[in-house]
Amino acid sequence: MASISDIALVTQVAVFHNKQAFDQLVRKYQSPVRRFFLNQTLGDEQLSDDLAQETFIKAYVNITKFRGMSSFSTWLMRIAYNVFYDQVRSKRQTDDIEESPTVMRQTAQTGDSNIKMDVHAAMALLKPDERTCITLQLIDGYPIDEISKITGIAENTVKSHLKRGKDKMANYLRENGYGG
Repeated sequence: MASISDIALVTQVAVFHNKQAFDQLVRKYQSPVRRFFLNQTLGDEQLSDDLAQETFIKAYVNITKFRGMSSFSTWLMRIAYNVFYDQVRSKRQTDDIEESPTVMRQTAQTGDSNIKMDVHAAMALLKPDERTCITLQLIDGYPIDEISKITGIAENTVKSHLKRGKDKMANYLRENGYGG
């Protein structure tokens, strides 16, 4: 039922330029998109908000290109994935300094719990593709085939990224006093 509702809203936006229909899509998906970015940026709220806004702008501008070959959420998350990697590529061109320590200090200053800081620290150990796959599966609940569609990574490679990412995170958290 939800995808029928999404398709109806997309049609309203694409055909009639109904901004209220798009607002409904934004309200429905802003939390998952923002959560995706928070995990990719290791808790940088300002950057996550900026990237989420850019994602929804691109979705609005390109909504007539949505063909329904996958769910709207998969299509939207593919845009979010591309927005994030465009940002990473542009940052690499201007700044080769790793920002993780800065992000971790910002997280500590905002008063977040130790577990959140430790999870972000564990996520910082992951390669970008591992972090993306972990975020999409464990946090956003996407199945492997949808992660493959969102990222353009083969399903077996997604499985490998998930296995390595989970192992790295589990080891880090275990070494820092979580679990046995």
